[in-house]
Amino acid sequence: MNTMLRKTVTAVAGFAFAGGALLGPSTAALASPAHGTQGAPAVVSVAQVKADKPGMDKLVPHGVQGEQSYFALSGEQVDNAEAIIAATKKAGMDERAAVVAIATSLQESKLVNLGHLGDVNDHDSLGLFQQRPSSGWGSPEQITDPAYSTTAFLSGLKNVDGWRDMPLTDAAQAVQVSAFPFHYAQWESMAAKTVADHWNS
Repeated sequence: MNTMLRKTVTAVAGFAFAGGALLGPSTAALASPAHGTQGAPAVVSVAQVKADKPGMDKLVPHGVQGEQSYFALSGEQVDNAEAIIAATKKAGMDERAAVVAIATSLQESKLVNLGHLGDVNDHDSLGLFQQRPSSGWGSPEQITDPAYSTTAFLSGLKNVDGWRDMPLTDAAQAVQVSAFPFHYAQWESMAAKTVADHWNS
């Protein structure tokens, strides 16, 4: 709760108590005027309203394809998902774009900002989206910055004609050009739930 809200709630509660009114957690109260005063103001309770979660009609407008995969996210993975969502909003794109981006990252890195993995590394792929410096995605430092790598992915997605009307795996593959083009589909439900849980958090 910020300082202004704390001051407002404290003042409201104190005023209601002094006037003999009972202020419920979500009910407006009217304090009794003090002796000799006219027209005491009404006291209105202050409530924090949390925005609704995005609906599935926005997140998964075409339904999912095939068997879906799930796992519990660690704190680091949640942070990376929130970074992807923040970059999506900054790019002026919507919840569906965030679902595509997070599903892509789930397939590419399990939402882990991977550095170079030595002998098991896929060429020079790095970061949340396993982008390659040698393919023009940016420097290693840029690609391992979640905001930069997400923005780069979304820039590619914007250039895919009709991506909104495609199955998620086709939209992701059009950007990533993966050797496993159908593997993105399995993460659509998990990505949608992640965006629903964190889009307004």
